[in-house]
Amino acid sequence: MPTNLPPEATEAERRYREATAIADKIACLQEFLSLIPKHKGTDKLRGDLRKRLSKLQAEAQSSKGRSRTESAYRIDREGAGQVVVIGAPNVGKSALVGALTSASPEVSEAPYTTWEPMPGMMPVEDIQVQLIDTPPLNPDYVENELMDLIRRADLVLLMVDLQAEPLTQLEEAVALLEEHRIVPAHRRDQHEETGRRLFYVPILVLATKCDDADGQELYEIFCALLEEEWPTLPISTKTGYNLERLKKEVFDRLGIIRIYSKPPGKPPDLTAPYVMKTGSTIEDLAGKVHKDFLANLKSARVWGSGAFDGQMVGRDHVLRDGDVVELRM
Repeated sequence: MPTNLPPEATEAERRYREATAIADKIACLQEFLSLIPKHKGTDKLRGDLRKRLSKLQAEAQSSKGRSRTESAYRIDREGAGQVVVIGAPNVGKSALVGALTSASPEVSEAPYTTWEPMPGMMPVEDIQVQLIDTPPLNPDYVENELMDLIRRADLVLLMVDLQAEPLTQLEEAVALLEEHRIVPAHRRDQHEETGRRLFYVPILVLATKCDDADGQELYEIFCALLEEEWPTLPISTKTGYNLERLKKEVFDRLGIIRIYSKPPGKPPDLTAPYVMKTGSTIEDLAGKVHKDFLANLKSARVWGSGAFDGQMVGRDHVLRDGDVVELRM
């Protein structure tokens, strides 16, 4: 991408990358295009952006024409990962999603208030993670599309109520999931493939309503009664207890890193990182930035915990969270 873009264009491009709604992406991309100087050096960039804009406009038009009967469970991925919140009735799923995102699910003490999944975006430092509230798990009536949504998730937050037999809630929820071929990732060694595909999904158990000292004692009892090791975290949407820690846990369990770009001769852009899988290399980053970088990369410099400041590295250099990278063609 040209390094001589005016600051206004760079800012518009940053907003485009951060936008989540199609309409916002279109508006930012149109602004970005209008601010790019027209000369031979930007012809390819403007051509690529026009193609991208045309695709977004087609998607927007298609969305307007969708049938009202289209499934509410077909939720497009947004942000750095898709995290699904599940559990029995009244465990506090909607309260959690409401506390961590800008979504406004209905919160009620009545069971089965949530009839359809509702996504929201949860800020985790300088990135966004998609969090999805879901209808309660019900062994008497299983919504197959809910199971499909769980299978596609990058991470599942399974909530149990410390004040309402949490061990039983956990056991019943896991039994229901495994009945539908959804296996907690840490149980992989306990299952054998029998011709039907199994879906291994990482699960974090959230012990909710840990509102005070009594709640903490209930959590300790719950952990003591577990017959196997489960990743667990006590939380309270009422007091906010451990909600910031939960964000960090989600980030870590998604297995992602943030990489910041630095144009040659300019300060790094620390506002809109590239989100990549842990273990990604310089070559992976080059391909994510632009196919031209992947094909024509001549050198790369890295600032971060895994290299000396400004160290020259090769295509196979493994990146770490927070690295700043300068690519040159």
